Amino acid sequence: MTTECFDLDAPIGVIADTHGTLRDEALALLEGCGLILHLGDVGSRDRDAAILERLGELAPVLAVRGNVDTAAWAERLTWLLDLSFNGWRLHLVHDIADFDAATACDAVLHGHSHKARNEWRDGRLLFNPGGAGRRRFSLPLTLGKLWADERALRGAILHLPA
Repeated sequence: MTTECFDLDAPIGVIADTHGTLRDEALALLEGCGLILHLGDVGSRDRDAAILERLGELAPVLAVRGNVDTAAWAERLTWLLDLSFNGWRLHLVHDIADFDAATACDAVLHGHSHKARNEWRDGRLLFNPGGAGRRRFSLPLTLGKLWADERALRGAILHLPA
């Protein structure tokens, strides 16, 4: 798998589980990001491709495919993606159950559960921005941002208004 490299002064925006809904509040929080990552479950309808297009108006977008991304446009999305952000190796997958622990990476970015997560475990950042689409399972609506320099990789979970 080829690794794309990004050297950015701006944060990376991380969003997942939009399920066909892209909120204006999410767009506002993603403004100023140098790159936006969508961790899957963009949506199942033909018109949901517009979510990635709209995000692309803010910054370049990379996305992995989620289990509900079944429309024809989603066939171009890969299930896994590796990239380097200011020297930190990020592995993107929709469902963390599909992550191979032998993968060489500094962070695993995932979605699927709609449960926000920002924790270091065994020397690896496990980061789930939560769900940013329709509210599910009584969980808050969230997305994330990542910052990185030569000393640290850090993430934040940002809450969308209810």
